[in-house]
Amino acid sequence: QVAPGDALGGPARVPRWAALRCPRRALAGCGGGRRYAGSVEMFQQQGGIQSLLKEGGRHFSGVDEALLRNIEACKNLAQITKTSLGPYGMNKLIINHLGKHFVTSDTNTIITELEVMHPAAKLIVMAAKSQEQECGDCTNLCVSLGGELLIRAEELLKEGIHASDVLKGYELARAKTLEFLEPLKVWSCSDVRSAEQLEKCVKTAISSKQLGFEAPLAKLVSQACVQVMPQTISKFDVDCVRVTKVQGGSPDNSFVIEGMAIARGPSGVVTCKEKAKVAVYASGLESQSTETKGTVLLESAEQLQNYTKGEEQRMDEFIGSIKDAGVEVVISGGAISEIAGHFLNKHKIMAIKITSKFELRRVCRTVGATSIIRTGPPLPEELGYVETCQVEEYASQKLTVLKTRDAKISTIVLRSASPNILDELERAIDNAVNVVRCVCRDPHFLPGAGATEIELAHQLQQFGATVPGLDQYAVLKFAEALEVVPKILAENAGHSHVDAITALYAEHQKGKSNMGVDVDSGALVLDAAAHGILDHAESKKWAIRFTLDAVLTVLQVDQIIMSKQAGGPKAPEGGSRDAD
Repeated sequence: QVAPGDALGGPARVPRWAALRCPRRALAGCGGGRRYAGSVEMFQQQGGIQSLLKEGGRHFSGVDEALLRNIEACKNLAQITKTSLGPYGMNKLIINHLGKHFVTSDTNTIITELEVMHPAAKLIVMAAKSQEQECGDCTNLCVSLGGELLIRAEELLKEGIHASDVLKGYELARAKTLEFLEPLKVWSCSDVRSAEQLEKCVKTAISSKQLGFEAPLAKLVSQACVQVMPQTISKFDVDCVRVTKVQGGSPDNSFVIEGMAIARGPSGVVTCKEKAKVAVYASGLESQSTETKGTVLLESAEQLQNYTKGEEQRMDEFIGSIKDAGVEVVISGGAISEIAGHFLNKHKIMAIKITSKFELRRVCRTVGATSIIRTGPPLPEELGYVETCQVEEYASQKLTVLKTRDAKISTIVLRSASPNILDELERAIDNAVNVVRCVCRDPHFLPGAGATEIELAHQLQQFGATVPGLDQYAVLKFAEALEVVPKILAENAGHSHVDAITALYAEHQKGKSNMGVDVDSGALVLDAAAHGILDHAESKKWAIRFTLDAVLTVLQVDQIIMSKQAGGPKAPEGGSRDAD
């Protein structure tokens, strides 16, 4: 039977009896078929969580798919950083997305430039970043210990122990580890204003990055920190110790300046001033342009001359007013125009240009000046003061050195043959200054060279034997994971890690809790405290806390649900698309 609308070519009318028998056909006739069809397709899809997600979404669940995949990613990250631990750690050559080369053993630099994308490995990276912000050191311990704890957890999971039992055991072991750390302290820095004691504090941190240069660098860091140590030592700021790098020479030629060293020469002909007032202009020294656009009609050469003379006259008056205020050094945060430079030379005012606004703030803090953002003479309270401001030359590079009476900033001028070595020396100094900051808050130290970790493992094994239930296995695995530090130190130094750990356990069972790995001589063990190998106690505590937080978070994940990534199609590998 043909419906009336079909003969005329119009939409077919669906009889009422057909609509009752086939609602989908009726909906198609009234325009709702598309929605109905979409719903049917949704319910015809595969079941489970996949049916809840948009097309392209992915889902992993269970121990095999989710948890072990996450552990594998964290293990791979730890494998990268492990070999960089200790004084004989290996360097990594990293080329970032901008093509910049990094040759470094610094874990913070490695994980930053790697741009880790895996969400579980990112948790370990975030733990290391938190450690860097809190203490500035022990980042490698975070990543290496985190990877080792997850390897041990994987062994337990494959043996059939539930993740919740591993979590309970690890939490119990963390609490006991922090408790066992207290009696292991061997030395305390009694006077942070003593250069000799600060040298002892930072020497281990420097030797783990730059073995062989720890003595001269520790002396420079301690000297710089003592110069800027405030009355209230807890207010010590790492930003007060600056580093200026000069290529050429050797690290033994490095020195400390009580003030600031700016790695560029002056903008004028004047190169030296003593006992001078300083004005800091943040906006630069040049003729200010008007806010609105304007047109000047010049009808003769005389008008053109008068126009330029007016500009010169205003700049002359401006520089003259600066000279009248008694200013002999002008520091500009912006451009210095040629005409301004001419009048500065005429009035014998030394001009220095600093492009970085952060560097400009440090200069203001050094000389005690206030940054001026207007074009006009400075007020007396806005001026700073320098004892000497002169240009010095090292290896064909000019440095402008600002020295003040009570310096709030000190600068370490580093010398070395190549930019890569200079960068590594700067990272070592940054770690050392952060250790000084930590010492200002907590002066206690633990024995280094893996002695603390082996002692903790030894005590945890004894404690684990008394723990009832399945938690015992996780506590014992935690103790095994702590062996990773002496194991890596021994391997990187060329020893057999089995022999080294066996020798260490033998000594620690005799009650010698300060015995650590000897990386220099042929012997396997040495007394770390007697040799001055010390780790900051609070830094190690924070490293254990941050690492366990990340590890427990990874172990609590049982499902990974990933949406389809937003964005259009990827660009072709050959370059940009053509015009078509």
